[in-house]
This record gives sequence, structure tokens and C-alpha cells, in this order.
Amino acid sequence: MKKDEVNSQIPVTNTEMVEYVKIKSITLKVFFILLIIFILILVITTGVIYISFKNKDTISKGVYIKGIDVSGLTKDEAIDKVKSHLDEIMNETVSLDYNNKQYYVEVEQIEAMFDIESAVESALSIGRRGKVFSDISSYFVSNIGGIDIDPTLIYNDDALDSYIDDIQSRLPDQLEQYSYYIEDGHLIITSGKYGAVIYKEQLKEHILETIQDISYNNKVLSIPTYKVYPDKIDVQKIHDEVYAEVKDASFTREPYAVYPSVIGVDFDVATVEQFIEQNPKNEEYDVQLSLTYPRVTVNDLGYDPFPHVLSTFSTSYYTSNADRTTNLRLAASKINGTVVMPGETFSYNKVVGKRTVAAGYKEAAIYQNGQVTDGLGGGICQISSTLYNAAVAADMEIMQRRNHQFVPSYVKAGYDATVVWGSTDFQFLNRRSYPVKIEASVSGGIARITIHGLKNPNEPTCAIETVMIKNTSKSIVVDSYRVYRQNGVEVKRSKMYRDTYSKH
Repeated sequence: MKKDEVNSQIPVTNTEMVEYVKIKSITLKVFFILLIIFILILVITTGVIYISFKNKDTISKGVYIKGIDVSGLTKDEAIDKVKSHLDEIMNETVSLDYNNKQYYVEVEQIEAMFDIESAVESALSIGRRGKVFSDISSYFVSNIGGIDIDPTLIYNDDALDSYIDDIQSRLPDQLEQYSYYIEDGHLIITSGKYGAVIYKEQLKEHILETIQDISYNNKVLSIPTYKVYPDKIDVQKIHDEVYAEVKDASFTREPYAVYPSVIGVDFDVATVEQFIEQNPKNEEYDVQLSLTYPRVTVNDLGYDPFPHVLSTFSTSYYTSNADRTTNLRLAASKINGTVVMPGETFSYNKVVGKRTVAAGYKEAAIYQNGQVTDGLGGGICQISSTLYNAAVAADMEIMQRRNHQFVPSYVKAGYDATVVWGSTDFQFLNRRSYPVKIEASVSGGIARITIHGLKNPNEPTCAIETVMIKNTSKSIVVDSYRVYRQNGVEVKRSKMYRDTYSKH
């Protein structure tokens, strides 16, 4: 038998066993006492450190806002630091691309900004929310591992919608819905055009994500679109809208009331539907209307039913450009003499009609896809812009209006209204209690719109006024207001639009 085997078999006495247990018990007691002492020291130290932190008005160590270290800063210091840093790295525009054409969304125009103050408040609340264990825990988490707070992005949803609508109206292959207008006793129906429509919500999401991530400085977003066919021509709907029974114009002084003349209009729905079905590929359909003319028109009544000038506005043009002048005169002649009844909406495109060679329009300079080029009907936006200013001054309610891509030569930024057949219209509602009559003229280098009606006693004057928001090498941003003045003193001001114009 080996020695180790012999030793292992030596019996342990009871006394030795008791001594061993006593030693082990003492060791455990000492360990637990030391552990308790350590925990007490840790708790006391933690408490002292935490109480010292909590009594300060600074942010905990290890706290970041959008990756910016705000440790140990006061509220005002943190706000200034974060704002200054974000201002440096945030670009002015979000760049968009569609078929190699560039579009831009001005961050300022959609009023996009980070809620820095709330983020700083959240940073200050770390370790100070009122629940002791939770506060201590979050305090040490920030000290050891760090906490990064992502501030909420605030923006004007209506402004972003308007911006995307504006981009939609400028796509080179945009969708055009069917439309119609009346000219020289004919109903002209345009069938519309197959084209691109922006995935609006998807584009909005992409734009906001890139701003939120501050990842758009050197990034160009593709505009997501889908192709759509125009709506099927609803002949019955068109008939319901254009049908009218003949009426003579008249007016009474007491009580004051104007009843404009109405030309009786009718056409056979079934015949037109059949013609369209037999010629589905036509871009345009010419329908001869059945017209019955009144014996007395508003023009026969003169201006007696419209005793006051509610507003007048004029713009200048170069008489040397004969083709452009022709377009101005054609558009003005369509508008001249139009009566808009109370509650009625005036549509520029419907009154002026489609700009065609057959209608007499000429090629003249227009803005298209960010460039100046010749286009049929070039210049008629000067008439819509002149009318826009007159309509605002007459206290009409503007229903549809969009600014140009570039500031036009004939009015300042914020005073223009662009029109595009089939996509962009200028419309206003007569919200007065009485009808108004539009007088339009183009002569001697001056395009003038005057609106006649019945002015209320002590009625204040009204006009557009603008405020420059930004003027950089890339763009101009202005806010426009409708401003009311009584005897030259401002009595009311209401914001209408924020417009952005490109410089390239």
C-alpha cells in the first residue's frame, strides 16, 4: 500500500472537525462584514455624488444630443452648443432628382427644425425624474455607457405638401387630366395626357428622414413616381357644368342687385360620347355648341351696376416683343368684361382657355424645366400675375395660386401667379356680397387689370406686402401678406404664402 493511500485513510477526530468548521464560519462572517462595509461605502459615496449632481443645474456626464456632447452644461449652454453645431452642418436645401433634372426643397420654407429645447430638457431630467432608484440608475448609465438623445424634428406639413405639389406641376412628363374650355361657340375638350405622379407620402418620408439624420448635405434623393392615365372623359359632368338657360342682364338700385346675362348653352351628350368612343386616340375634341344669346348683356348696362373701382394693378412689358404682346392681349381680351357673382369662383384657365396656335397664341419666352425657352403662349403669366394683385386688392379670396420657379421680370418676388394649362390654375372666389366686373387691357407697354363693384362705406384698402426671409446665391425666400390699411394706417395683416425662387 502506498504512503498517500495510508495517509488518506487516517481518521479525522471530532475535535479537528469542530475547529475546521469554526474557522470556516469566521471566514464567512468576515467576508460578509467586509461586503456590507463595501456596499455601505459604495451607497454612501454614490449618494454623496448623486446628491451633489442633483443639486446642480447641469447635465449629467455622458449625455449627448444628436451626437453632440452636452455633459456638464447648463440648459442655456446646451441649447446654444447644439443649435450652433446643427446650424453648421445642416444644409439649406434637400436636393431631389427626377430623370436627371434637379429640384430642391428649402428646409427653411417647410419650417423644418429640431426641437432642441425639449431635447435639452430631457437631458437635464436624466437622474432627476423623482424616482430615486430609477434616477440613480439612469445617472450611472449615462456616466458609464453614455446616452444619446435624438431631438424631434418639427416641420410644417402643409408647406411640405405645397412644395411637393409644386414639384409635381413642374415634372416634364407630368400627368394632365382631361379639361375643357369654351371658345367661339365651340366646346373644346382635351383628353389629358398619360404621365408621372409623385408618390407623395413616400417622398415626404424620404425628405424628413434625411433631415432627421442630417444626411442630405451631399445626397440627392430620387423622386419616386408612378405612371397614371388621365380620368375617362365624363361628358355628362361637363354638360352639367356648361349647360345654361339664356337670361338677360339687369340690375336694381334699391335694393342693389346685379343679374348678369347668361348665354344659353347646350349640346347632345350621347352624340359627343359616341364621337369620343369612335375616336379614342384624339388629343382634342371640338364640339359645336347650341347657343342662345341674351338680348341684354352686362356690357349693355355699362358700369352703372359696378359704380366703384375696387382695385387696379398694372405691370410693364416690352412692346418690342410683338409675339409676346399678342399673347398678353389675347389673354386680357378673354378676361375683359367677366362678371364674377358672389360666391362664384373665377378660374383663369377656364376663362382664358388653352393656349393654341388656332386660338392665335404665339411662341414667346417661358420658363420650362428650369430653363428659359420659347413656348406657345409665353407671357400670359404676366396677365395672371397682374390679376392676382388686383384680386387681392379687391379682397377676393385666393383659392389657387402658385409662384414661378424664378422671379419674373414684371413683378417682385411674392407678387406673381404662374399658370400652366392642365396642371396649374389661378383661381379666386368673390367673397363679397355683390358681383364684380373685371376690366383688362394691354396697351402702350402697360398691362392693367381693374376690378369694379360696390365698395362698402369706410372700406380699408388692401394690398400684397412681402418680407424677405432669405436671399442666398441659390435661392430667394419671401413671405407674402395681405395687408389692410385705414387712412394709411395698418389695421390688419394676414399671411398668405411663403415662396421660394431658384437662382439657377
